[in-house]
Amino acid sequence: MLEEGQKVPAFTMPTDTVGDITAASLAGQKYVIYFYPKDDTPGCTKEAIGFSEQAADFDALGVKVIGVSRDTIEKHAKFRAKHDLSVILAADVNEDVCENFGVWVEKNMYGRKYMGIERATFLVDETGTIRNIWRKVKVKDHVAAVLDAARAL
Repeated sequence: MLEEGQKVPAFTMPTDTVGDITAASLAGQKYVIYFYPKDDTPGCTKEAIGFSEQAADFDALGVKVIGVSRDTIEKHAKFRAKHDLSVILAADVNEDVCENFGVWVEKNMYGRKYMGIERATFLVDETGTIRNIWRKVKVKDHVAAVLDAARAL
């Protein structure tokens, strides 16, 4: 389980807009990497729209915002177009990155257990150190909390 103060694990993921994104390609930059269960579901849509609405504020701080789910880059492109999203959307179809970040977890809904992505957000500084972690995220007011933490970097 990752903790604040640790280095971000190495990762490589395809995106729907900027090609492959890697931890190495982000070296020297601050970024938010947020994990969400599925494109075009109510909570995930609200979160992606929230980060997109604050994109200018994150950009002004020099902070990239990357959303990650198991959806394909094709699904991400449709999700982006439908909701006019401006954040980078990365595809972790094999759950490797989710596993490394500790967000691929057992879930329980109506007594049925299954594996899925825990909604979580990581704020990473320019040295690749995780500065803040939000787990089991509730979407309401989350983007504002992440933006406040980014301002404090």
